[in-house]
Parts: sequence; C-alpha cells; structure tokens
Amino acid sequence: MTNEIQTALITGGNGNLGRLVGAQLLQRGVKVVKFDIPGTEPAQLHDNETVVIGDMRDQAALQDLLKQHKPDAIYHLASLLSGSSAADHRAAWDINATGSFNLLQLAAENNVNRFFFASTNASYGGEVADPLPETFEQWPENIYGATKVAVERLGVFYKQTHGLDFRILRFPLVISPFAPTTAVTAFPSHAFGAAIRGESFTFPASAECGMSTIFLDDVISSIVDYTHAPKSNLSQHAYNLHAYHLTTQMVIDEILKRYPDFNYDFKINNTVQTLIDNWPNVLIDQSARDDWGWQPKYDFAQSAEKMFDMIS
Repeated sequence: MTNEIQTALITGGNGNLGRLVGAQLLQRGVKVVKFDIPGTEPAQLHDNETVVIGDMRDQAALQDLLKQHKPDAIYHLASLLSGSSAADHRAAWDINATGSFNLLQLAAENNVNRFFFASTNASYGGEVADPLPETFEQWPENIYGATKVAVERLGVFYKQTHGLDFRILRFPLVISPFAPTTAVTAFPSHAFGAAIRGESFTFPASAECGMSTIFLDDVISSIVDYTHAPKSNLSQHAYNLHAYHLTTQMVIDEILKRYPDFNYDFKINNTVQTLIDNWPNVLIDQSARDDWGWQPKYDFAQSAEKMFDMIS
C-alpha cells in the first residue's frame, strides 16, 4: 500500500473545512473530488477538482461516486453539527452514523486505501480528567458525540477486518473566521467578528471559563500532514490534538488591544458554561507529536492576529 494519495474524495467538500483541506491537497498534486449537498457549489473550480452534489443518506449516490471516481483516499468531513444534531436526533444518526457506515462499507468494497475521519473532544462527554489522557474512556452525553464515537468504532472495525487504513483526529475547540453562527460554543470566534464589525458582544460564559483550543490553519495542516504520514509510523487508531488553553478573558484582552472601544457584557448560558467547564484545558497529544511530527504553528496571539486579518 503506497503512502502517495492520487485521488481524494472529500465529503462535505464545499464547506469551509473541506475547501481548505482540498486546497492543500491540490497544492500537493492530488486530484480532488468534493461531495456535498445542493446549494454549496463553489463559483469556480480548480482544473484538478470535481464537485458532485448529493446527500450522505443516499447510499446509491455514494456507490456511484466511488465507482466513477475511484478515490484512493477519503476525507470524511460531512457531518450534522452539534446544534443541528440536538435539534433532530434521527437526522443526526442517519447522516453522521448510518451515512458513515455506508461510506465505510463502500470504501472496503472499492479498495480505498486510506480513510480519514474528523472527530472531536465532544466524544468524551462530561466531567473528564484534565489534562485529558489519550486513553481516556469516551462516554459522550449528546447525540453528536455519540455519532462520532460510533463512527470511530466502526472505522477501527473495518481497519481490523478489511485492512482499511482508517485514521482519526480528535479536535478541541477551533478558532475560525468561518465558525457557524449557530455553534454557541464557538463564541470566541464570534466575538472577533463582532469587534471587527464594530458591534457589541454578549459572552455566554464567564471570564475565567476556558478550554483546549486550536486555530483553523493548524487543523487543516494537521489533517493533510497526518494523512500523508507513513502508516508504519502510526501507533494509534486516533490522535488528540491540542494547541493552547484559552479563556474568555484572554479573548477579551486580545480584542481590546486592537479595538479598545470594544463593548461587551456577559449573559451566562448555563448549558454553554457547564459544557465548557467540563471540557479539559489540555488534551494530551504526545503520541501525535512523536509519531508524525504534529506541532501547532499558532499560539493564541498569532491566532488572533490571523483572525483580524482574515475577517477584516
């Protein structure tokens, strides 16, 4: 099995994460096939890029996709996010879990070499150890986390029984200029946007509330670097990543350096506060650093600077 990726299928490929992963793969000379829902089509395509419109719940569409394009690697990024999953449990299971099962089965049947799955620290659930050990048990407390654990276990099953090179990264909170407005735990990213637009902002968590965090650019580069790492180097099915510990007050302080008139207040959302209070401040990621050279390039100050540049 070669470590070279010739053709990559990216589910959720027209989303912000998919677009950026696709761009880095294209720079490496990889042919990119993006699969996403209607209404997400990009205005312009790269010469080595194809977009296919469809739904993760459509097994026949997935089968046609793999038969026609014959990817040797799959980047499975399509997912109903936490808020939408909480609002519709059945859709969350159908898209996140059943859709992923169908894709894994088809990957095995069509001799796909490598399968990457984006997971999350939400897969661990409530009160966890801090720092969080790499071997900590996963007992998620919401449907979104439950679907992530289900796919992780399914993928390892296909790895062990079908030889699929299945790889998982678990990400903490992501600082991103593209954070969905409905993602209430992404309030650090939303605060940057409000400051740049000259708007006031209400923080849903206390000033001292903090969590393990990573910047978007490090997410993208980690995915591409990890999926190109030699299989022989990898000692884990899944790797946790951590860049820095971030508190609400750190967000406020960094914004005030650039926008001293930034107007803000607090209205504590108990659900958000409890969720983040239960998240670890640090995810131990030593195995990723040792096995494939993971090293974050952005601390929080650098992340903030990039956020100001990208949103402005």
